[in-house]
Amino acid sequence: MRYLPRWEAINGLYCTPSVAIGGDLYCVFFGLLYELFCIPILYGWMSHMDADDFPTPNADVTSIDPETLKARIDDGEAVTLLDVRMASEYEEWHIDEDNIESINLPYFEFLDEEIDDTILDAIPDDRELVVLCAKGGASEYVAGTLIERGYDAIHLDEGMNGWARLYDAVEVTDYDGAGTLLQYQRPSSGCLGYFVYDDGEAAIIDPLRAFTDRYLADADELGVDLKYALDTHIHADHISGVRNLNDEGVEGIIPEAAVNRGVTYADELTATADGDEFQIGDATIETVATPGHTTGMTAYLVGNSLLATGDGLFIESVARPDLEEGDEGAPDAARMLYDSLQERVLSLPDDTLIGGAHFSDAAEPAADGTYTAPLGDLVEEMDALGLPKAAFVEEILADMPPRPANYEDIIATNLGQQTADDEEAFTLELGPNNCAASQESMAGD
Repeated sequence: MRYLPRWEAINGLYCTPSVAIGGDLYCVFFGLLYELFCIPILYGWMSHMDADDFPTPNADVTSIDPETLKARIDDGEAVTLLDVRMASEYEEWHIDEDNIESINLPYFEFLDEEIDDTILDAIPDDRELVVLCAKGGASEYVAGTLIERGYDAIHLDEGMNGWARLYDAVEVTDYDGAGTLLQYQRPSSGCLGYFVYDDGEAAIIDPLRAFTDRYLADADELGVDLKYALDTHIHADHISGVRNLNDEGVEGIIPEAAVNRGVTYADELTATADGDEFQIGDATIETVATPGHTTGMTAYLVGNSLLATGDGLFIESVARPDLEEGDEGAPDAARMLYDSLQERVLSLPDDTLIGGAHFSDAAEPAADGTYTAPLGDLVEEMDALGLPKAAFVEEILADMPPRPANYEDIIATNLGQQTADDEEAFTLELGPNNCAASQESMAGD
């Protein structure tokens, strides 16, 4: 009987050796055990390492902040990203634009002194590499390792966590209602919000908890009083900022129809019903009930010019109907969504701007840089909006993407049924929103 040990070193840790006992069959058997159990456990532990846990690279490593990286991407500059997170993390959520070449090589491939040639061959050596990970520790280490081997490499400061803190405000120049309308954009998740202000007053639609201070600071800078914070529905992809803003003296507003889902804090806020109006200077915000995505789904018509549709209608897709009642309730919700779109949304004038609560990689921004589009254009470009009800339901149920990460915990937090501190809340909502019925654009099909 022979024992042939094969030790695998991962960041200084050792697994139990695979053992060959009398032939290749045992090698295969123990090798499978190793691959199925040992590696996932170790790699799972490694994925939660802090930046300080990685060795300090011998080379001087330059960092780039998320704002600068985004500016380079927005300017159309060719950017090569080396994403060193695990493949599963990368596949779920990564930075993707037409001018980006993105390479995924997990950081454990760079931990040995002798890096496999096949790994190095996959990395371009004729251009700058921006190395990124979850928090910035692994990327700095990998960038340093590559610099030592002659590569031109920098790393993204704070990694994808830093990317998730980007939040831009862009004016909606096609808005022709009273006052000024801004669209908040979160590139990491595609979350959108709307800030309308006029005559010293302002309102925010679909605020994010992570950016509560940002809204208050922007209001101060503009010299306006943030009067209302409105949610379109109980969100499944991010933690709402309505309650936090309400605690800061802003009147928090949620749809009356959403309260029945089990909202625990309804008495603290204002519940709005179909047809209610809120005044911001000369700008009117009208409540428009549009159930479908959820039973409480509500849109807000701002200045009789832009319909903030929440997750009912996006510029590239329509809502998924399965996040409240699951697969079993999805067909009924889809039929409800169809009625809302046909009777409440498509009945508006063609020049009404549509602005959803999200955008995906498939969405094309308007000339002003906002993710908005005239309703008439969407009717013309999105065949699903012209389908009969049965065909519409079949279409949107056919190939829905995975549900948003942690959506059950996010919903429970937004209902007030469980709590999360700021860091927990931020971590819960990392990743794509996946609130649309399709990952590919339904416009132009």
